[in-house]
Amino acid sequence: MSNYDYIIVGAGASGLMLADALGREPYFANRSILVIDKDEKKANDRTWCFWEAGEGDFHAIVHKEWSKVFFAGKTLRQSTNITPYAYKMVQGIDFYQHYLNKLAEYDNVSVMYDEVISINESTDSATIKTKKRVLRTEQVFNSIFSYQNLKKNSPYPLLQQHFVGWFVKTENPIFKIDEATFMDFSIPQKGNTRFMYVLPFSEHEALVEYTLFSENLLPQDEYESEIASYLKNKNSGTYSITDTEKGSIPMTCYKFSEHNSAHIFHIGTAGGWAKASTGYTFMKTSKNVKALVNYLKQGKNPLRFKTKSRFWFYDLLLLDILYKKNHLGQAIFESLFKKRKPQLIFKFLDEDTHFFEEVKIMFAPRPLPFIKALLSRLF
Repeated sequence: MSNYDYIIVGAGASGLMLADALGREPYFANRSILVIDKDEKKANDRTWCFWEAGEGDFHAIVHKEWSKVFFAGKTLRQSTNITPYAYKMVQGIDFYQHYLNKLAEYDNVSVMYDEVISINESTDSATIKTKKRVLRTEQVFNSIFSYQNLKKNSPYPLLQQHFVGWFVKTENPIFKIDEATFMDFSIPQKGNTRFMYVLPFSEHEALVEYTLFSENLLPQDEYESEIASYLKNKNSGTYSITDTEKGSIPMTCYKFSEHNSAHIFHIGTAGGWAKASTGYTFMKTSKNVKALVNYLKQGKNPLRFKTKSRFWFYDLLLLDILYKKNHLGQAIFESLFKKRKPQLIFKFLDEDTHFFEEVKIMFAPRPLPFIKALLSRLF
């Protein structure tokens, strides 16, 4: 049996960010840290996007950024310069290589490729069984997420941000290279919250995603037929699909902290670090990792580490509405972008606004659904 002070299960965004933050912090120099994942992270299996003012921690691996965002609804078609923000994209393969190279420089951090079978806890430690070995540790940071736990136990509404994306190369120059399509609700809603999301790399190349905020997934061919229809309506001409991606991100205010224990702490999506109202996870994970490491440096048990704020309740109200009346998503977001600047919306979604700004955001859409959701939660 091998012993480590910390074991991080999963070499995704949260796992690698946490391993790097621990590895470069002198306070943890005498702690042995293991990252374990069944995958060697050699595939470009996903993308992460976020908005940011100026150059941040991920500047070296930003693949592309856009100075404008486009929003479309039933009556609104709006392209806006989002200065001082830029909308940025990081490719999975660039992220993995960058962080694995950094981890290789730390004497106290190691990476193991193996499949975790079980994680069990005793009074003074946790034991991880993999296909090849048994490991023991003082503290597990687990990023393995399961929808099943939420569906069985959650008293809170659970939606999914689910999507299929095509990386396409088109015959005709239909994309604006400085403009990311944040939400295009001009497509048929079919009783749900449905939009197209487009990240252009040139006039002929882009990632085009069909995205829903709804309870249930669709058959694969329905996502694909909607993307094909969208490209046809944009007069793309013939096109080739160079790559694809798909995913599902939980949208819930479920209290993930209930799964934490003295020696097992959940991080990333498994820890509730995805923004409940939008599914954006990358920058929230970065902030939470920094806060968690500072907390650990105080000698505190992570079991008491909390990330919940008033924004949790704002997210809950929106999810209550969309869970009961999923078709209202288009109208809510369209009112928001029609009446408020994207900079304020991004600041709110980053949870950096003060109360007066939050009131301005909350009163942009029709207030009645939010009032009903509030009263329902209070009483």
